[in-house]
Amino acid sequence: MGYGGFGGFGGGNMQQLMRQAQKMQQDMQRARAELDAREFTSSVGGGAVEIKMLGNRTLKSLKIKPEVIDPEDVEMLEDLVSSAINDILAKIDIAEKETIPQIPGM
Repeated sequence: MGYGGFGGFGGGNMQQLMRQAQKMQQDMQRARAELDAREFTSSVGGGAVEIKMLGNRTLKSLKIKPEVIDPEDVEMLEDLVSSAINDILAKIDIAEKETIPQIPGM
């Protein structure tokens, strides 16, 4: 019993698979760099708190309107800031899933 078409164990196919893997890695690195440099914005409380963050999750700016700074209600301001942070991180996560090529099985 011979193994027919399996001689050499597909040397040409292996080279093609390696090229495809290298291209996928380059595409992923390029997509990651583009996402990392992209700026995201979150505004909550009718613009009371605004956050700008890069896709690599580096905070660029945090703006708080003076009228929401109430020493008697610090919790409201904390809630607004937390909400803005959670919103912007969710936006980045969605963009990451849409932008970065996914590898099957990972």
